[in-house]
Parts: sequence; structure tokens; C-alpha cells
Amino acid sequence: MTARAHRPLAVVTGASRGLGEVIARVLAGEGFDLVLTARDGPALDAVRDRLRTWDSDVEALPGDVTDPGLRSRVAASVRRRSGLDLLVNNAATLGPTPLLPLLALRPEELEQIYRVNLVGPIALVRELRAPLAVRHGLVVNLSSDAAVGGYPTWGGYGASKAALDLASLTLAHELAADGIAVTSVDPGEMRTPGAERAFSAEEFAQRPPPDSTVPFWIWLLGQPHDAVTGRRFLAQAEHWGVRA
Repeated sequence: MTARAHRPLAVVTGASRGLGEVIARVLAGEGFDLVLTARDGPALDAVRDRLRTWDSDVEALPGDVTDPGLRSRVAASVRRRSGLDLLVNNAATLGPTPLLPLLALRPEELEQIYRVNLVGPIALVRELRAPLAVRHGLVVNLSSDAAVGGYPTWGGYGASKAALDLASLTLAHELAADGIAVTSVDPGEMRTPGAERAFSAEEFAQRPPPDSTVPFWIWLLGQPHDAVTGRRFLAQAEHWGVRA
């Protein structure tokens, strides 16, 4: 595929369902062309086909963000275009479910959580640094309230998201000279496939749908990058920004 002139380009990981699909839909509605990734290939293809009705050029690349091969394919797709405006690192894992106390996680299980939630996003930024610099793009890393809550049984996931928050702030400083902005976003509680595995049916039913975050994404897309870089946002809070 080749991008059409004057259209912004975004990469969204974990885009086959839930919050990732909502973000991709918002971006298509805002005139973005898209490169989407997720592990579930058929579900990702279905999202691609739905979004093409928005007149967006959408490419679906199934795979796992921990796989260097997938990251290389994403980078190759972006290189065929004239730069990258937005990278949304949304793909994540809770780890084994039912969720376990931190000390009950085997080392290899904790390492896998970090590979998906921290190493994968950082590695993708590394792959896409040059095209992001071309368009002075924005990186959005999806965080969680578990990063600051210290909730029992959420320690592995929460620790990985806390590390991603710090990585986001660090990258905001380190990539400023390239004109690349980096922010982290806690989307809040939602009815997502991951949450369905972690909560009871009653608790899950009480959570809002991912569409509840749409006003935040519309707002974020309209902000100058120097106003959001290095900050952490709460997508469902009354006041979205929580850290300067």
C-alpha cells in the first residue's frame, strides 16, 4: 500500500477488539490512514474491512508485538509511506488468569508480561523512530490505574505498566531533539476482553464500554504535541491531565 498525499498515518497495536478497535475507529473518522496489528488475524481483518468504509487506507498485520518479525513488517509498511504521525502502543497482557499474587507468578510468567507490556512498545518505538521524526509524530503508550494502585493480584501487570509510564517520560526527554512527543494514557475501567477474564460477570457488566473514552481521544488529537509530551492522562477522569 502507499499512503495518499496529505493524509496522516497511524500505527495501532492490539487493534482487533476493545479499546484498540475504538482508537482505530476514531482515527479513521479523523482522516488517518492506518497500520493495525493484533494477534487475532481474522478479527483484525474484520476491523480492517469495517474501517475501510471510512475511506481510510488500512493495512492489517497480524502478529505479536514481542515478535521482531512483526515489528519489522510494521516498519517496512511505514517506510513505504512518507513518515508516521502517531504510534499507539495498546497491545498488552494481564498475564495468567485468574490473576495471581505477585509472588505466585513464576519468573517466566512475569518476564512474559514485561515482554508484551514494556519491551514490545519500546522496541516498536525504536523501529519507528525515523519515520516518527519525519513528521514530528506522537507516541501514545497505554497505561493503567494498576500502575499506581498496588492492587492485590494485579502486581505483575501493574508493575509492567508503571515501568511503561517511566519509559514514556524518559522517551519524552530523549526524543525531544527528534521532534517526537511521548505520552502515557490510563484509559480507565472498561468492558474489554481482557477485563472479562479478570472480573466476575457482575463486576464486568458494571464497567463502561471502550467507547466512553472517545471524547478524550478526539481532544488529544487536537492538542499541540509540546503541550502533551511527558505527561500522563486519565481518559475517563473529569480532569484528563495528571502529571506535568
